[in-house]
Amino acid sequence: FSGLDLNSSDSQSEGSSTSKGRYIPPHLRNREASKDSGGWSSRRDKDAYSSFGARSDRDAKSSFFDRGTGSRGGRYEERGRGGDYDRSGFGRFERGGNSRWCDKSDEDDWSKPLPPSERLEQELFSGSNTGINFEKYDDIPVEATGSNCPPHIESFSDVDMGEIIMGNIELTRYTRPTPVQKHAIPIIKEKRDLMACAQTGSGKTAAFLLPILSQIYADGPGDALRAMKENGRYGRRKQYPISLVLAPTRELAVQIYEEARKFAYRSRVRPCVVYGGADIGQQIRDLERGCHLLVATPGRLVDMMERGKIGLDFCKYLVLDEADRMLDMGFEPQIRRIVEQDTMPPKGVRHTMMFSATFPKEIQMLARDFLDEYIFLAVGRVGSTSENITQKVVWVEEPDKRSFLLDLLNATGKDSLTLVFVETKKGADALEDFLYHEGYACTSIHGDRSQRDREEALHQFRSGKSPILVATAVAARGLDISNVKHVINFDLPSDIEEYVHRIGRTGRVGNLGLATSFFNERNINITKDLLDLLVEAKQEVPSWLENMAYEQHHKGGGSRGRSKSSRFSGGFGARDYRTSSGFGSSSSSSSRSTSSRSGGSSSRGFGGEGAGQV
Repeated sequence: FSGLDLNSSDSQSEGSSTSKGRYIPPHLRNREASKDSGGWSSRRDKDAYSSFGARSDRDAKSSFFDRGTGSRGGRYEERGRGGDYDRSGFGRFERGGNSRWCDKSDEDDWSKPLPPSERLEQELFSGSNTGINFEKYDDIPVEATGSNCPPHIESFSDVDMGEIIMGNIELTRYTRPTPVQKHAIPIIKEKRDLMACAQTGSGKTAAFLLPILSQIYADGPGDALRAMKENGRYGRRKQYPISLVLAPTRELAVQIYEEARKFAYRSRVRPCVVYGGADIGQQIRDLERGCHLLVATPGRLVDMMERGKIGLDFCKYLVLDEADRMLDMGFEPQIRRIVEQDTMPPKGVRHTMMFSATFPKEIQMLARDFLDEYIFLAVGRVGSTSENITQKVVWVEEPDKRSFLLDLLNATGKDSLTLVFVETKKGADALEDFLYHEGYACTSIHGDRSQRDREEALHQFRSGKSPILVATAVAARGLDISNVKHVINFDLPSDIEEYVHRIGRTGRVGNLGLATSFFNERNINITKDLLDLLVEAKQEVPSWLENMAYEQHHKGGGSRGRSKSSRFSGGFGARDYRTSSGFGSSSSSSSRSTSSRSGGSSSRGFGGEGAGQV
């Protein structure tokens, strides 16, 4: 109905809006159409009306309906050049601006690239990573276990990923695959299930997006398209993504979505992202424009499924990114609801991948339920830090922290991106205010900030307009902020694993970075774990830290409190439990200390920073 042209003088005299595609009351439709010489009978593209609400009144300026754009941070972008968005079905993007599935759409060759868009190309690829240091990165050991493991690749051209992917790899300026990409890409291309443990910043996102999108381009929409047709004209309201990526936080979900936009450029695949903390109505309207690859947080996805907006009946590819943190944040019921209790194809039919920096025993046991004859991939020493990161630990009393921080910032240089971690939301606000009044361009993020404020803060930081970002743990995992030169632990976490992920924001994908941590008597509980980690990463160890660890050991204190050192000692996360007798973790090839440590498994200390906002 919205396709009727109402720009005639008769329609303008009705006293209502003359906007394109307005709603026509049923009793006026024939009258309006007969008065308009461009009515149904003379409409040039009348056969193209295959979905309710599809618009054909856009001019040629909207010829390339930007593939892989969708919403960013809950806002609409690329709504056709005129500012409208297309509310149509399963996402066929034609040069005329009609975004919908037509009867002939299953005849399209999804492997062929669509026309380029200079403006979109500049938007997507202008900030691609450069200056990657692979000299040490290529020496990282990789271990793959499982039956009939495909051989790894040395370059992207060693495996056929199609014209679209190879073109986008070139635009992204990826010269060669990282270690996890060398092994994961051929495994996923062979449609094998995968559990991959890799260092943070190792290129995990591209490792699963590249082969998944390549397969979608090669296979086309398949049953998902037929489901849309069988549902009829109203079927557009429920989308059937071909691939689903689950992430623990909205920041990580948006980051994965942005990467998907790059690799979906010039294709017929439309990525979407849904997460809590943003207007669900806008996200639903964005989904109705079509969704082939969906990135979601578990809570918001369950909400969308219960509203009847998402169907997983034809989901071929399932990815669980940062799976350990999703369980730590209490998402196991939602994950099982999504994977096991709905319409998603069972394991063996779908292809499932689990990626994370750590895979403790409970996660590997969960893999038995989700993965089918999977390959276990361990890249480097899982749970350890990259040797590309220079770690400095300095003794700083609480009253002296701000003064010491100013000295560090002055020494680093004003143009270098610096990430400062604190433990509390109030602490983040107070420190940002202090730095602002000291004349530093800074911003902050934490769980109490609105989604718009968080996205704006990350944008200001990434662009260098505010080169200092004060953050709580909400930003500690998964965020790929390029060119962070310095991470400062203003407040050390009580969990050594959290420390690993914090400092992993620098030294990403082979780049060099610096991490400085302020240590005092409040941090005694992680003394031994921190010492072990520094030794393993071949870092300089302060003599006072060695003395403290020695005293603790002889006092029988060990690592107390909330330290989860069991995830590192014993090295279980780096081993395939299927090769362990009785699934124990007593033996290990890790160089990390295997001495038993006391302490319970209390809350991990995410402090509520966005943990419930999915």
